[in-house]
Amino acid sequence: MTPSPEVVMDIYTRMLRIRRFEEQVGKLFAEGQLPGFVHLYIGEEAVGVGVCAALRDDDYIVSTHRGHGHVIAKGGDFNRMMAELFGKATGYCKGKGGSMHIADFSIGMLGACGIVGGGIPVAVGAGFSAYYRGTDQVAVSLFGDGAANEGSFHESLNLASALKLPVIFVCENNGYGEFTPAERAMNIQDIAERAHGYGIPGVIVDGTDALAVYEAAAAAVERARRGEGPALIEAKTHRRGGHAEGEAAFLAGQQYRSPEEERAAQEKDPLARLGAFIIEREIAPASHLETLDAKIVEQVTAAVEFARSSPDPSLESLYEDTWV
Repeated sequence: MTPSPEVVMDIYTRMLRIRRFEEQVGKLFAEGQLPGFVHLYIGEEAVGVGVCAALRDDDYIVSTHRGHGHVIAKGGDFNRMMAELFGKATGYCKGKGGSMHIADFSIGMLGACGIVGGGIPVAVGAGFSAYYRGTDQVAVSLFGDGAANEGSFHESLNLASALKLPVIFVCENNGYGEFTPAERAMNIQDIAERAHGYGIPGVIVDGTDALAVYEAAAAAVERARRGEGPALIEAKTHRRGGHAEGEAAFLAGQQYRSPEEERAAQEKDPLARLGAFIIEREIAPASHLETLDAKIVEQVTAAVEFARSSPDPSLESLYEDTWV
């Protein structure tokens, strides 16, 4: 089932916003302009966008250390995101959270989490809140294949299943936990198989196909809204860069992905795939996509200038928003 042209263009726009934002962040990091580490979402855009396009504005998502794309997919603001990466007072978390802890409750983005698997129980809590209040909201937890081996994953699936909570568990399986291939960390090929042990649906989807992700997510969301409980979606995807930017400096020239794997991933670039689909189906001409691209690049450039011109957090704000 192909979604409407309007939905397809919305998905493409969100993916393009992520791609151009992340490309700029990568450049800024390489130039030494950003503090801390950054984990880019390039190559995985179809997953976060495909899922968020199936949600309402009042639904919830909980993210990971690789969360820039999730914030943008849910409707996040470029300026506040970039300011947070620069550690500025105008950032989402007033410059205190940085790359791995961006949150925006106003759009249902309950926060990214630098702890692997740490955000999964938070999504279950949000789902329980919707269940307790009697709303038809759903909560989505996005996490990687490494997190699927954490205790928080199994406990969360068990509780959500037992209570039939409206939670969608989305595993972004890019095949690596940092530098370790997934097959060396688990004795199964498909993480979706684990859903059956908790009595919930487990679905595998091509994570480089945004429309396929959207279709799988829409079905899981509709099921959750009907009160039929959670589901696990495993999106097979690929991260274009490394685990974190700058990792080559401490890998000392070692390669953990083969050139063949890299070439195969390039051929399945999610943004290029959807762009080609749009042109082939005559949803929009190539010229329109080029104009859209130029507009988004301008917005990203403006966000960098906004961040650079923003004030640093004041010394007096050091203990605000903390528990002491």
